[in-house]
Amino acid sequence: GKEVVIANAVIAILTIGGQQLFSFFTFSCPCHVGQNLIYGLAFLGVPALILLIVGYALNNQTWRLVTGKRSPLQEDATPNRLLQCRLICFVLCSITGRALVAPVTWLAVTLINGSYYVCAMSEYVSVNYYGTNLNVTARERRGILAAFPCRQLVPPELTRARDEVILLLRYQSQVAGWLLIAVVVITVFLSYCLASCFSPLSFLHFRYWSSYVHNEQELFDEATDQHSRLYAMQHVKKFFGFVPGSENVKEIRIPSLREWQAISGLAFLKRVDKEHYDYSLLHDWALKESVDKKYLKTDEDP
Repeated sequence: GKEVVIANAVIAILTIGGQQLFSFFTFSCPCHVGQNLIYGLAFLGVPALILLIVGYALNNQTWRLVTGKRSPLQEDATPNRLLQCRLICFVLCSITGRALVAPVTWLAVTLINGSYYVCAMSEYVSVNYYGTNLNVTARERRGILAAFPCRQLVPPELTRARDEVILLLRYQSQVAGWLLIAVVVITVFLSYCLASCFSPLSFLHFRYWSSYVHNEQELFDEATDQHSRLYAMQHVKKFFGFVPGSENVKEIRIPSLREWQAISGLAFLKRVDKEHYDYSLLHDWALKESVDKKYLKTDEDP
């Protein structure tokens, strides 16, 4: 839908901006044998991995898929296992597709930029093709090549070879970046085509279904907020003796020290029976305790 496209575009733009700032302020190739590859690959892969994990974590479908799966109630249910597996695979593919937007953008932009790839691969390039014969040992040769990303460390006689090596590495990096973009675009397009081909709904029916699901979620969120507010209001009223927001409050309840202690502290969901939970300490207190007569008139001095 349009919202998904806009969200993905915003994520991609933010990733591009973040990558440019990240490269400008933090990236500085060490130009040392054995360190260039680790440093370059770390800057290329680690942020992409972090963005992938963040993409999974920020997707509500991830938590909908995993929350409560070890509940005893789930074990009692006996759904169609094949259908359940297909549905899980479909949702996982959808989640992964959304989560890959940022890391793929990061990889594509960094490859097109070329700086990380040049740093990582400089010591593995052959310079024999550029008319340069380095009469040194293999270790010294790698040391010279590792210094190529840092212009100030390259001897003057190797400046031309250094520039051509950098151009070659940037060419390889940019080609890899554009190939990555092409593969992702083709894969996304074919995935949508296959999903549409195997869809049991027609085009207009699918649009109606999408609209229905969107409206149902909005209405459900509104009802959830109102229902939980009204439910919590009953417990707060029982504890304090009045409804929050009331204009004509004639009396208030004075909670005892024991009651204050009962609703204070740390709490988690408390199972009452097979179907119900207490959501908080105040909820637990309100369902168990009877209301006493410790009230104070609001028009009287305390």
